[in-house]
Amino acid sequence: MRLLFSLLLLTASHIKAQDTFSIVALDSITGEVGSAGASCVDLDLFFGFEDDFLGELFPGQGAINTQAYYLQANQLNARTRMNAGDTPQEIIDWLVANDLQGTPQFRQYGITALVNGSPQSAGYTGSSTDDYKNHITGPGYSIQGNILLGPAILDSMETRFLNAEGDLACRLMAALQGANVVGADTRCASNGTSSLFAFVKVAQPEDAFGDPSFVRSVRTGNGDGIEPIDSLQSIFNSTWICSPIGLDEVSAFPYIIFPNPTQNSLSVLLGNEETVLLELFDMNGRLIYSERASVNVEFDLSSLEAGLYILQVSNENGTFRTEVMKE
Repeated sequence: MRLLFSLLLLTASHIKAQDTFSIVALDSITGEVGSAGASCVDLDLFFGFEDDFLGELFPGQGAINTQAYYLQANQLNARTRMNAGDTPQEIIDWLVANDLQGTPQFRQYGITALVNGSPQSAGYTGSSTDDYKNHITGPGYSIQGNILLGPAILDSMETRFLNAEGDLACRLMAALQGANVVGADTRCASNGTSSLFAFVKVAQPEDAFGDPSFVRSVRTGNGDGIEPIDSLQSIFNSTWICSPIGLDEVSAFPYIIFPNPTQNSLSVLLGNEETVLLELFDMNGRLIYSERASVNVEFDLSSLEAGLYILQVSNENGTFRTEVMKE
């Protein structure tokens, strides 16, 4: 029994080629740091691992993804070096020189951090990780992958990330969509999907380490035939807004709201509507309040900071948005 337990621990701490494609990134203006990724590993076979385990976020500081023949001890060492103030390249150099098993050629890392207020990034792809393998770095981001269909996966992720609208969460989600093709992780070609699980998470500067304020993930099993990036996008869209609000949406808003601007409360008159979904977002797309209602609704805004917010009402005819000003 003791031998079996030891073997289980060894298996759980050494997941082969995990994660397959991922990105770490930061926003030097807002201080947000984030991580996203996906892989064709069935996590239900590995006890104790959350869907987003390979990415570590250091609020207001940086982010690290540890993958390819994942070893938790190497990830913990990377955390120590980040907390010691090492730059992304210094962290990678240390990890390569001090790999716990002496086999850095099997590892892959992506690291980004704010160094004296400026974004720096570094990536590492060991020579013995599984093909296709590579990484791409730019100001404030690192994209990496192994067991890939080809270089187009990483290139597409970078293009989507750089051209997406919205905040860091939106851009990370867009990057994952760049790899949303069957067999992006070649092991999942027979499953008809890109991967088996996917995640995106972002930490605000004020978040505590290990408790980012935004985490979304989807886990599927081998043989389910469910595309996790599509499922993740659906969850993402239900709680986050990425596209800027347009004037046509404001003018077409079919409900009466007052007072606007307001200091403490906002009333929404629904008339004779069937049940609708009311959601209040800040201008970064963060969901603040959500309620299903069929009668008039009053929002308590007294605890919110002054500024613009987006009120969204969804009914059977569509989704309508308007701006709300909190004084």
